[in-house]
Amino acid sequence: MFTYKTRGTCSTAMELEIQDGIITHCRILNGCRGNTEGLARMVVGQNAEEVAKKLEGIQCRGGTSCPDQLAKAIRAYPA
Repeated sequence: MFTYKTRGTCSTAMELEIQDGIITHCRILNGCRGNTEGLARMVVGQNAEEVAKKLEGIQCRGGTSCPDQLAKAIRAYPA
């Protein structure tokens, strides 16, 4: 399990597992519960690179967002 510490969002961390390019686990800690839980559920089973491309650059406050931070977490996932 990979844990990514978020920056600039209400969420504080993201847990990820990616196998063969597919997101198999995603949990977003803290933040707006409904939104973060929904986002996490939606990305499981999806191609990680495609998810990162769709989510990167989405703004909320402070020049980032939970979706943008998830894109950064995917990009930071150890190969």
